Amino acid sequence: MDRRNLLPIGQFSQASGLSVTALRHYDACGVLVPAFVDPASGYRYFQRDQVRTAQSIRALRQLDIPVEEVRRLLDGGEQELVAALRSHLRAAERRLEVQRSVVHSLLSRLTEGAEMTHRVTVRQGVAERTLVRGATVDNSGLDAFLRGAYREMYEVAGRGPLTFAGPAFVRFHGVCDDENETLVEACLPFWVQGAQPTDLPDGMTVRELPETTLACTEVEGAAAGFPQILGAYDAVAAWITEHGFAFAGPVRMIYRRWTGIADDPDNRMEIAWPIDEPTEEPA
Repeated sequence: MDRRNLLPIGQFSQASGLSVTALRHYDACGVLVPAFVDPASGYRYFQRDQVRTAQSIRALRQLDIPVEEVRRLLDGGEQELVAALRSHLRAAERRLEVQRSVVHSLLSRLTEGAEMTHRVTVRQGVAERTLVRGATVDNSGLDAFLRGAYREMYEVAGRGPLTFAGPAFVRFHGVCDDENETLVEACLPFWVQGAQPTDLPDGMTVRELPETTLACTEVEGAAAGFPQILGAYDAVAAWITEHGFAFAGPVRMIYRRWTGIADDPDNRMEIAWPIDEPTEEPA
């Protein structure tokens, strides 16, 4: 065989920036197969034009993209690879924003105290009859779910027409972030003595929510957007714990003023957590 256009694995390793061990691994995985393997010695040789591919593999692995995904992307062609890289960049920027917010929130808590950043108050929440649409989502699907759910509920309300008895709110039954999904309920309260909804679409219900005591804090503008708003949840949870109350239901995110645009300076949200007096634990 004419080996003038081939590079032995050692030289190919130097040109590509991949170790010999990594090249053997990628060969075994089918990600980067050598052009020729000497049947006598088992020594691997690569074509010179495989250097670019190897460098791309090295870069993709530096981005923590799994080997199987690297193989799929390389097989999918340049357009798919470009789209995947742009998606990866957006996700990385989002993770960085979350990390930046977490660091700033923790620094504020350490240097100023949570009570200086989020003032927590207690108020009595009234009993409410609400339209409810629920779904199990993580943070990446939260916005789309809420927009769709409220669009449907306002259509139902308009057919009544229902009289709104308070601002729309969301109930979170657990942690909803980029790593966890939970049941999320979009809620729209309406007047009990007025018109009542009919012909509810599948998945939409009417729920009676009882009167409850709420520990609350408000946030505005950028602080009302994700991930900054997580600091408000933490502050209320810490206050409830420190003051000896019990958590009495899903936390609520109430739209006190909402323009429909995230991070709008006119947005104002309230984080409200149902609380109760602690009960005696059995001995």
